[in-house]
Amino acid sequence: MGIFLVRDEDLFVERAVRNVSSFCDELLLVDNGSRDGTPQILARLAETLPIPAALHRVRHPSRSHDLVAPLAGDDVWVFGVDGDELYDPAGLAAFKPRLVGGEFDDAFQIRGNVLHCTHLDLAGGRASGFLSPPSGSMTKLYNFRIIESWNGHHSQRLHGGDGLRFKPSHEYSRRRLHETYEWDDSPFRCLHVCFLRRSSRERTRMHGVGRESPGERYGLPRRLPVRLVRRLRSAAGIGSGSTRKRALYRLGPLVTVSAAPFL
Repeated sequence: MGIFLVRDEDLFVERAVRNVSSFCDELLLVDNGSRDGTPQILARLAETLPIPAALHRVRHPSRSHDLVAPLAGDDVWVFGVDGDELYDPAGLAAFKPRLVGGEFDDAFQIRGNVLHCTHLDLAGGRASGFLSPPSGSMTKLYNFRIIESWNGHHSQRLHGGDGLRFKPSHEYSRRRLHETYEWDDSPFRCLHVCFLRRSSRERTRMHGVGRESPGERYGLPRRLPVRLVRRLRSAAGIGSGSTRKRALYRLGPLVTVSAAPFL
């Protein structure tokens, strides 16, 4: 199962969804208050994709986790995908038999190779950015079969360890494919366009900076109204972009790769 959580992603979201639609047996498309064309794109995809796809709308990103929490203990892999994550569909097609065949059954999470993209040449089919490793990998593929429960507070779906309980003899373990495979050979790789303009509503000055994640947007005490939280963050000089993304996703040399497999 795949679950998307998106907000104002109308420039890339259709490609992001279609790239994983053959890998997943079912999709949950969750919109968190988009004001651009994202809801219309998701609604159309929910009607036309060749697999079951349900459209949900949430006022707070934390509510998206409630859609997958009941799956704890089921024999299912849950794939969390954002609107700025373009996966390699051919790689996923080759990877799926290994996943369903049980090769990774003892792992809770699988991390894949990522290019955190700072420039994308659609016409030329080239992308530039920072590879993981040494930058961090943010891919989210989770084995719910070994979970007993996953409740509690979450900033968004599949984030945080509150209420995460494993079945006896299981524990939090990761398979770090990005540390095993080179970019060109990886069966599980993602073009992460986090530093690009992702919405028709987005100001061009944000290009190259990266938006705040839900965890950053709602990271201050929850008792404060959201508008006040944002004003306080702006006054503190941390409202103009994601400091976390710049710290984690711009490590190592700037490289250029073929973007054709993702487009």
